[in-house]
Amino acid sequence: MVPSEESQLVPKEIESAADEPRVLCIIQDTTNSKTVNERVTLNLPASTPLRRLFEDVASKVGYVNGTFDLVWGNGVSVADMTPLEQSSDKSILDAGFEPGKKNFLHLTDKDGEQPHIMSQESSSTDDGTQDRFIGPLPREGSVGCTSDYVSQNYSYSSILSKSETGYVGLVNQAMTCYLNSLLQTLFMTPEFRNALYKWEFEESEEDPVTSIPYQLQRLFVLLQTSKKRAIETTDVTRSFGWDSSEAWQQHDVQELCRVMFDALEQKWKQTEQADLINQLYQGKLKDYVRCLECGYESWRIDTYLDIPLVIRPYGSNQAFASVEEALHAFIQPEILDGPNQYFCERCKKKCDARKGLRFLHFPYLLTLQLKRFDFDYTTMHRIKLNDRMTFPEELDMGTFIDVEDEKSPQTESCTDSGAENEGSCHSDQMSNDFSNDDGVDEGICLETNSGAERISKVGSEKNSLLYELFSVMVHSGSAAGGHYYACIKSFSDDQWYSFNDQHVSKITQEDIKKTYGGSSGSRGYYSSAFASSTNAYMLIYRLKDSTRNAKFLEAHEYPEHIKQLVQKERELEEQEKRQREIERNTCKIKLFCMHPVKQIMMENKLEVHKDKTLKEAVEIAYKIMDLEEAVPLDCCRLVKYDEFHDYLERSYEGEEDTPMGILLGGVKSTYMFDLLLETKRPDQVFQCYKPGEVMVKVHVVDLKTESVAPPISVRAYLNQTVTEFKQLISKATHLPAETMRVVLERCYNDLRLLNVANKTLKAEGFFRSNKVFVESSESLDCHMTYTDSQLWKLLDRHANTIRLYVSLPEQSPGSQFKRTVYQKASGDSASAEHRELENQIQISDPENFQSEERSDSDVNNDRSTSSVDSDILSSSHSSDTLCNVENAPVPLANGLDSHSITSSRRSKANEGKKDTWDTAEEDSGTDSEYDESGKSRGEAQYMFFKAEPCAADEGSGEGQKWLMVHVDKRITLSAFKQHLEPFVGVPSSHFKVFRVYASNQEFESVRLNETLSSFSDDNKITIRLGRALKKGEYRVKVYQLLVNETEPCKFLLDAVFAKGMTVRQSKEELLPQLREQCGLDLTIDRFRLRKKTWKNPGTVFLDYHIYEEDINISSNWEVFLEILDVNYLLDWWSEYPCLIHMVQFLATAFLFDHERSLKLCASAQPL
Repeated sequence: MVPSEESQLVPKEIESAADEPRVLCIIQDTTNSKTVNERVTLNLPASTPLRRLFEDVASKVGYVNGTFDLVWGNGVSVADMTPLEQSSDKSILDAGFEPGKKNFLHLTDKDGEQPHIMSQESSSTDDGTQDRFIGPLPREGSVGCTSDYVSQNYSYSSILSKSETGYVGLVNQAMTCYLNSLLQTLFMTPEFRNALYKWEFEESEEDPVTSIPYQLQRLFVLLQTSKKRAIETTDVTRSFGWDSSEAWQQHDVQELCRVMFDALEQKWKQTEQADLINQLYQGKLKDYVRCLECGYESWRIDTYLDIPLVIRPYGSNQAFASVEEALHAFIQPEILDGPNQYFCERCKKKCDARKGLRFLHFPYLLTLQLKRFDFDYTTMHRIKLNDRMTFPEELDMGTFIDVEDEKSPQTESCTDSGAENEGSCHSDQMSNDFSNDDGVDEGICLETNSGAERISKVGSEKNSLLYELFSVMVHSGSAAGGHYYACIKSFSDDQWYSFNDQHVSKITQEDIKKTYGGSSGSRGYYSSAFASSTNAYMLIYRLKDSTRNAKFLEAHEYPEHIKQLVQKERELEEQEKRQREIERNTCKIKLFCMHPVKQIMMENKLEVHKDKTLKEAVEIAYKIMDLEEAVPLDCCRLVKYDEFHDYLERSYEGEEDTPMGILLGGVKSTYMFDLLLETKRPDQVFQCYKPGEVMVKVHVVDLKTESVAPPISVRAYLNQTVTEFKQLISKATHLPAETMRVVLERCYNDLRLLNVANKTLKAEGFFRSNKVFVESSESLDCHMTYTDSQLWKLLDRHANTIRLYVSLPEQSPGSQFKRTVYQKASGDSASAEHRELENQIQISDPENFQSEERSDSDVNNDRSTSSVDSDILSSSHSSDTLCNVENAPVPLANGLDSHSITSSRRSKANEGKKDTWDTAEEDSGTDSEYDESGKSRGEAQYMFFKAEPCAADEGSGEGQKWLMVHVDKRITLSAFKQHLEPFVGVPSSHFKVFRVYASNQEFESVRLNETLSSFSDDNKITIRLGRALKKGEYRVKVYQLLVNETEPCKFLLDAVFAKGMTVRQSKEELLPQLREQCGLDLTIDRFRLRKKTWKNPGTVFLDYHIYEEDINISSNWEVFLEILDVNYLLDWWSEYPCLIHMVQFLATAFLFDHERSLKLCASAQPL
């Protein structure tokens, strides 16, 4: 009987599997260039273990399991991620995979070695053709063709792992692909590599870090022996003297080749390799001019390291079809006739002549540079020529050596009997300048040797000039930038390989032909923008000569110093591999600790192996935090901590022997929590922290003394009621719960009274970490409305009071000034005393005030806007000046104004006590703190202010006075300055306030209508003497412009410019300041002012320009002062008298035209 669908039995495990959430995994293979754009998709049950995930990925991509790593790829750099644990039985859900979302993974090399490809015998897939591939399985219809895995930029026929190619790649630092191509070419040149190995480095004579040959030697050894897929080139570039920024600058590979060869020649002087570069790469050619009338020939010998070949002749629409054609054009002579005739020494007159180049000697390694970069004179831009140019695998250079044109009847038979220029000049620009260099014979007629002898010599050379191609350096991109890689043939097996940075792969001859370049269709001279951008840029041939062609040295043939270097590099690589293994298994997490003696929170990083136990981790943390002399080890423990919320999540009782990898949830790059090293006294017992609890810091408030006690930590549950919470606090603080008032501070200025007994803490807004204030007294204050109570006022003051450290000026006036300021007399007497005070300050020591202002700017010279006070950044002109205040209360939180808080405390302000509630002023939008008579504006609002002397900081100047100020941060800067008047000894209009940042940079606070809300506890303030700004005034920093100097701007002084002032008036005010402060004795016409933008001079300000009308001026404005050198101008005019005549001529012509136009107007008939 067959059961129906309704009654069919289904196993329970299948039912649960159907209900189980699925995890979508998208794996990208980043191990080679062909598979980087291919992805594998797996849809797995959430309970799948990580071990199974690795098996499925290995089967899918065709790799041997255990030879690759999987790391997270969700927008995070692969280098920063920790690989997943391959052998773990942990489910992918527990490992951090998210059901219902895309989980991106990167398949990467394991320990720097490329994954091993699964053999066909061991493959579990039914399709045997899939085993040949690296990466995802072929798409439908591909039938395993390799074209599916061709990169968008590079078309190679196959991709092989490093173990099969046998070669190591080079890591691209940033834009060093051109360097990698050249280094791989030199490494694959047997003659160069063998000669480099024979050179021995003497460490006693040179620093190995800066030795280019030694670093190249190390690199070649690593390329030959390393097990890594790719190695770094940073040591080589460091030996060049490059910094990290130069790795981001792409250079021309041919230019780099020249620089490197020059550096090697310098290092190899007086060694066996001294002439290596010349022996391998240097050729010779003759630059000649032959008279077509008498046959006289003038010539010189030049050397070259490479031959530059033109792709397209200038102005032509047709490119050369092949390298051979370009070589013929290179030596094709030109006729000098007409105005270009050559002066013949024999004929003693100008004659028609033939000028050209002849190859005399070709090097063993022939380098041909294809000049694909040109300049478009139509668009005035540099362009790349992508025309097709073929090059043979074997190049016969015999047809190009010492070619002469015998067609002209005037040409005489000449021989090369002159001395040659054997200098070391290496130039690809064939000079036409026939200068009398030493060793260069010019004007010699070569007529002595017989023609048969010369032909015999040339013929023997031609027969041995067959070259084979072994390196093609390819450029992909445009003239603005691109990518270099090299196609190199190995002389060991005659196989072509592509060396594309860290990727090395086999290629075929067909791939080489694809670098010829070119495209179909007709085009103009500069219309190659749409042609193929990937083409050969430099070709290197080697002479086919069995007597000279070398093979790579075998391991047993290495010199002794190379054998030692190989052993050393292998040991370093093994050590690096072990270190990487340790890093992969090391948990790195933030560690915090409240020092039991200093009572400061310390921060560090705990690095512990995943197999270390919790007990061992505590010992490591104990040493890291340096607590040996503060507390015993058994009084410390590690707890789970949330630093952001300042919350202790849980403790680990009974888990001292548990490995840290299990406690922390595995090795991760980042953790969502931190660890706290908690300490206790020997007589205390550690509290147990359970998950789900919330931490509450309880502050006890005393209304009688108006004080708030330090916090006591209490742990509670969110489902507790307010009544239960009060009882919990009562046990901790020994306060009666019946009369207890509890205030929760949820955020700044949000003080909530918990007065609903049955409401839970969660409903009241409690979170992980909370702060409450408790008060339990039987005073009448508890019967008042909460917002009118003394408790609310005290807590409001506590929440807004900050502690500042104020540095007073070293030279402050005596107590007489303090008494003068604060006698508070009325009428004319107060004004008179103010005027007397100002006069005394100005007479006392005016130079001191100037020096104080100068010191401000010296500190602020090198300014960084990242730490600039917000009151400096405004460009409005009101932000630069003092502001009036009106009699209006300042609105505070909860809809109250300042009068409702402070009216009951005003009587204390006049009792002479230090702890006072005093006045603060509010912004009225005007510009000055004082009116024209000097009287202070009305006072309306009172804020808490308390100041007392304190000890000076270490490193502060001798005799410098400090104040510790507790002040309500809602006070305005204007009122704050008035409170400081008794301590500074001068009116607030005669000193300035500077905020000191962590880097000890000082910035002036000038917006007096703003509050101190941007300040925080323990901020430092410096008071400096100097006149404050009035309405319409701006503080200006004056810098001297130094043309052609290393540092183009030098700070001179601070000045004050006013609205409506002309530039000339400001210059007049600057003259005495420049003379006294800077020692510059100038006249008003000897300098000018210019706009300053960073360190660049701008517009010149003319004397009649008016500030705020013709010139926009803003807060902390900067201006250049440029001293005019009159003598230099006079000398310049005298040196070019023709300019004076030209100016006179233009002036005369202008006057003539003007008079003529006037006559025409006068003679015109009226309409």
